[in-house]
Amino acid sequence: MAPAAVADAPIVAAASSLNPALNEVRQIFETETGQSIRLSFGSSGNIARQIIRGAPFELFLSADERYVRTLVERSLTMDRGALYAVGRLVLFVPNGSPIRADSELQEFARAVVDGSLNRLAIANPEHAPYGRAARQLLEARGMWDRLGQKLVMGENISQTAQFAATGSVDAAILSYSMALSPAMSRRGRFVVLPEKWHDPIRHRMVLLDGAGQTAVAFYAFLRAPTAREVLKRHGFSTPQDTP
Repeated sequence: MAPAAVADAPIVAAASSLNPALNEVRQIFETETGQSIRLSFGSSGNIARQIIRGAPFELFLSADERYVRTLVERSLTMDRGALYAVGRLVLFVPNGSPIRADSELQEFARAVVDGSLNRLAIANPEHAPYGRAARQLLEARGMWDRLGQKLVMGENISQTAQFAATGSVDAAILSYSMALSPAMSRRGRFVVLPEKWHDPIRHRMVLLDGAGQTAVAFYAFLRAPTAREVLKRHGFSTPQDTP
């Protein structure tokens, strides 16, 4: 791809939980269409604020549909967007950690009470949807107030995963998609956590005002079977389009 073509490619802003799934989708899209896009990852809340301030994104893939609705209300989008995935939380335990991974968090709760858990990483609940869901889960299990200064907060789910990958924390609450990535699967073990303990993590995407033809084409591609299969392999459920 010529440098000028890459420079002119639209920028798609996406939640960190979509990396590496979205990179795989991008590669397929570019191979099949000959069109190029650029990806920019971050926490959904921070991206939404950047868009409000005028960031030159053409498509936004949020991990929380509320941020999309905020942009719709501000008339910054071409439509109301589409639900493209639902995420899950996992408890990830790095190699060498004394914490046991159990889906009902009974062993984890004991580790919190007896002090054997020293540091737990989650994404920042203030602007990262997976962090907000992690807080809801910990509150539902009566552990949020107990953790206090033992909580280590990543700027987004990718940074949270980095804390776990380096072994600088005893455990982390991550997205299922992040835990499935090759970089993480070699560095620990995980269990998928029950959805009943937090609000659904509904991912919604939306074309932003002024989006060009390539962004529109990628938006449509993300709703097609090929992209949906990639998302499923990376730990997302892919519901049918809903308003």
